[in-house]
Amino acid sequence: MSANNRPLGHQTTYDSAFLKACRREPVPHTPVWFMRQAGRSLPEYLKVREGIPMLESCMRPDLVTEITLQPVRRHKVDAAIYFSDIVVPLKAIGIDLDIKPGVGPVVAEPIRTRADLARLRDLSPEDVWYVTEAMGMLTGELGGTPLIGFAGAPFTLASYLVEGGPSRNHENTKALMYGDPQLWADLLDRLAEITAAFLKIQIEAGASAVQLFDSWVGALAPADYRRSVMPASVKVFEAVASYGVPRIHFGVGTGELLGLMGEAGADVVGVDWRVPLDEAARRVGPGKALQGNLDPAVLFSTPEAVESKTREVLDAAAGLDGHVFNLGHGVLPTTDPDALTRLVAYVHERTAR
Repeated sequence: MSANNRPLGHQTTYDSAFLKACRREPVPHTPVWFMRQAGRSLPEYLKVREGIPMLESCMRPDLVTEITLQPVRRHKVDAAIYFSDIVVPLKAIGIDLDIKPGVGPVVAEPIRTRADLARLRDLSPEDVWYVTEAMGMLTGELGGTPLIGFAGAPFTLASYLVEGGPSRNHENTKALMYGDPQLWADLLDRLAEITAAFLKIQIEAGASAVQLFDSWVGALAPADYRRSVMPASVKVFEAVASYGVPRIHFGVGTGELLGLMGEAGADVVGVDWRVPLDEAARRVGPGKALQGNLDPAVLFSTPEAVESKTREVLDAAAGLDGHVFNLGHGVLPTTDPDALTRLVAYVHERTAR
């Protein structure tokens, strides 16, 4: 997509530090944003969400807009991430699920047979009209600050659907993957189509970049990932390639999968805190920007310790073509918001060109 054909929101953010880093271009400073920056650590978030269930809050454009903007106002981060949840498209196509406080997404009737696949119908823009409306409001408010859209990756969505909720060992998921590989492949293919449709809707509504969250994929060995998961991830990334927006791929505990995740088609590979960025760059290979990767728990230490650990991350990233500073996972709920604000300012100051 040429510069002249980009949607207006993409044109106004094209030269932002965040998008430049994603494209591995020179930046005025290392850009910063945080996974789960719009959420539970902010008192203003808790106030506006009071008494409103999570899924309902994701379907109210005015509320989504306010929550998405909160960390941009407070922390001066270089990108906003759309406030939602990875199970929103599943709910939108009629899957009976709820997000239970302290538990996470819970599916009333798990999907484990071929007959169950019929419940996974196509996702249309009308199913998630509130996403299009909220993104339109946000791109108007954000100006030159990029808006990141996101979706859950097929493996992670499949795990929730097959297990019926969060799982420590993913035993039902792996039983299906190993025991009926054709059904598993068909399930992930359907989820890839739904995920791609959800990302397309967000990009067309104004998202300047998208991130695919594969929260649970670190539970897999590399050979299983390559054979049973990677084709679906490739399908998602290829489906949105023509839009020309940066595509980020992130998973937790994925040190052994970083090279394969890079091969899946992302422009930026997210790295959790377990692998230093210089080593991650070696595993991923050339031609990709990296995102990460301060341990979220570091923010509970002293300001001096936070700065010291941040310097370690920045030093490890010094030789990278493109680096987006982030945590190695989401902001923890009890994090002091002021620690995040100080961290953004410190990264900006230390990396100013």
